[in-house]
Amino acid sequence: MPDVRRPGKIMDLATALRNGSVSSTELVGRSLDLVHERNPSLNAFISVYEDRALQAAQQADARIAGGRAKGLLDGVPLAVKDNLYMQGLRTTMGSRIHGDFVPQYTATCVERLEASGAIIVGKTNLHEYALGLTTDNPYYGTCKNPWNPEKIPGGSSGGSAVAVSTGMVAGALGSDTSGSIRIPAAMCGVVGLKPTYGLVSRYGCFPEAWTLDHVGLLTESVEDTAILLDAISGWDPKDRSSLRHAPTCTHRHLTEDLSGTVIGVERDFFFSDVDESIAERTQDALHWLQDNGATIKDVRIPSLRDAVYALTIIDTSETTTVHQDSLRQRPEDYGPEVRFLLECGALPSAVDYLTAQQLRETIRADFQDMFRGIDVLLTPTVPILTPDIGQERTRVGGKDVDVIESAMRLVGPANLIGLPSLSIPCGMAHGMPTGVQIIGAPLAEQTVLNVALALESAQLDLKY
Repeated sequence: MPDVRRPGKIMDLATALRNGSVSSTELVGRSLDLVHERNPSLNAFISVYEDRALQAAQQADARIAGGRAKGLLDGVPLAVKDNLYMQGLRTTMGSRIHGDFVPQYTATCVERLEASGAIIVGKTNLHEYALGLTTDNPYYGTCKNPWNPEKIPGGSSGGSAVAVSTGMVAGALGSDTSGSIRIPAAMCGVVGLKPTYGLVSRYGCFPEAWTLDHVGLLTESVEDTAILLDAISGWDPKDRSSLRHAPTCTHRHLTEDLSGTVIGVERDFFFSDVDESIAERTQDALHWLQDNGATIKDVRIPSLRDAVYALTIIDTSETTTVHQDSLRQRPEDYGPEVRFLLECGALPSAVDYLTAQQLRETIRADFQDMFRGIDVLLTPTVPILTPDIGQERTRVGGKDVDVIESAMRLVGPANLIGLPSLSIPCGMAHGMPTGVQIIGAPLAEQTVLNVALALESAQLDLKY
């Protein structure tokens, strides 16, 4: 169990800032102290902006003292993944090739956080170019799980998850193409939300795969997730994939009331080849939800058998397209693992890619039909126990499985068809946190958050 010292949830911090029991300068100073104390051993951050953050905190204190607070986030310390641009500040993408890259503009999601008064204390570590789930970075150090430093934190947003889990910051931004927010959220015992595709702008986020990429959140609580989502969501004309949708108001409408809520359980895909202890924790969650007013309904989605294939073809093809020039000109400047992945992405044909897109639409239609009878789908987030750093294989139900393929399997479908998906802590397995995943219909973030809030109140034996 980690030595976790938390500065408090965002609502608690906002209240303390308004009543004068703490200043933003003190809060940011405390955050920076934790970064300096814990980052050398955990490698959660690539860059720390101490002077910039303290200056912004002083400005927040002046606004708050003058009754001009910008909102709940004013003066609160946060972090962003180092594939999100900040004007004039190095953004590495966790790579050698972009090691000295300094963008000329700020990502919309970061811009909106700072417009809300949030203080960005630094940029978090990630898997090279966000192309992996271990955050074992060959250039910026291996990020380690604070619950057990021998374990991976998950990835690719591993640094953001570790920063939140240890209380270095009150929340963090991440990106998610095939589970990169929810996997580290589950492995580090925090909340991770991948919103509906297009609800949060990707402008200023270095792309992995254009039709799969999402920007989302890692936080300590469901309420914190709602506060941050409301701050960064909404249409952005600079992002061609952005939905013409107003910013969400989920925080105002949060409720734990499960009356009338129907929760779907798809057992053929989401509960096969799952570690027994993780399956038990997920069943605990389902039993608690049923005992507290929800209806549990078994559903089937036969087309899910093609989801892994479709996601793999689309992800690798689009990713290699992003990197084709650098891969041709500077192949030696990629880590071996990522270079191999990019080389594999050149293998699928146009027929393979278009077939994968057709399968995607079939899966989308099947989910649409399913959501006519349920409100959310509940699954394990990650079907395997948190692996050791460097571990490539593990056993599940007597089978020897690949760690990376298995860990991505249950989170990938929500990326493939752009559904809102949240991982929330759900008990412990062999001394490490586990998570359950709540998947909703398009733009059903409120429903997803409400079910998560109810489940969060159960706590289910996850003690910090």
